[in-house]
Amino acid sequence: MSAVLSQDTKTIQSQSFEVKPIAGRIGAKIIGVDLSADLSDAVIQEIRQALVQYKVIFFRGQTLDADGQVAFARRFGEVTTAHPTVPSLPGHPEVLDLDYGRTTARANNWHTDVTFVDRPPLGSVLRAIEIPPAGGDTIWANSVTAYQDLPDHLCNLADRLWAVHSNAYDYAEAAVNLSEELKAYRKVFTSTVYESLHPVVRVHPESGERGLFIGGFVRQIQGLSTTESDDILRLLQSYVTRPENTVRWRWKVGDVAFWDNRATQHYAIADYGNQPRRVQRVTIAGDLPVGIDGKHSQAVKGDSSTYTPPVAVTA
Repeated sequence: MSAVLSQDTKTIQSQSFEVKPIAGRIGAKIIGVDLSADLSDAVIQEIRQALVQYKVIFFRGQTLDADGQVAFARRFGEVTTAHPTVPSLPGHPEVLDLDYGRTTARANNWHTDVTFVDRPPLGSVLRAIEIPPAGGDTIWANSVTAYQDLPDHLCNLADRLWAVHSNAYDYAEAAVNLSEELKAYRKVFTSTVYESLHPVVRVHPESGERGLFIGGFVRQIQGLSTTESDDILRLLQSYVTRPENTVRWRWKVGDVAFWDNRATQHYAIADYGNQPRRVQRVTIAGDLPVGIDGKHSQAVKGDSSTYTPPVAVTA
């Protein structure tokens, strides 16, 4: 399949703010928006259009607090609780406090957020609280252009595959010399086991684009052995993480990143040693993923109804 055009050939013309693409296939800075302000519905709609097009959008120099972050996320849909198993920031049930190296295991693994439940988040809003002077960047990958890069015979294979996603093993499982606090975090993360069956190729409910819906929580392709699954997933994942499908963000305190969880993976780079790094995340409730055959994802194990509020199933 042919790859998409560079973003500069299809830049959104916003009347409310400036959009500056960062990489050729994914990512844009939004300039001239104060997220703590009472934004109009028209501005919110333009931000949503930018999100769907660029997959991840960034806002520098914001002054949001936790309440403002939740309020901004809620303009795009119902928000979830902080996490299916990990406790929230005290006093803020919708906010996941990620204090890496202190109380949170590092997520240095390519993943899409919370795909182990049947209705993973529509998107995530991440706010930078404490950032090391060097290191700690995050990389996002465009799973739509990854799918478009696949040769036809791999598309035909991927189109028919479904995969089981689970939190049975934390994405920090490979970490060594964990502190007692981080061991406790990992135990909490897997305290309730969830499994969901998702299409390997997901149809985006707003754009209609097809993207590879895999990542760090995939455990096995349905109907295949572990060895066969690993080989196929490694091949498909290699297209997601090709440099041309990625964008890297150098954080500053106050930055806000907003990504489309339906069309991306991300990787928080653990290259900052013992320096502190703290961010806070709010997730927006998503719908049931749908494959190209029109079939929807389904829960296999675990009840996630307390995590994500009901969202209408797309036709």
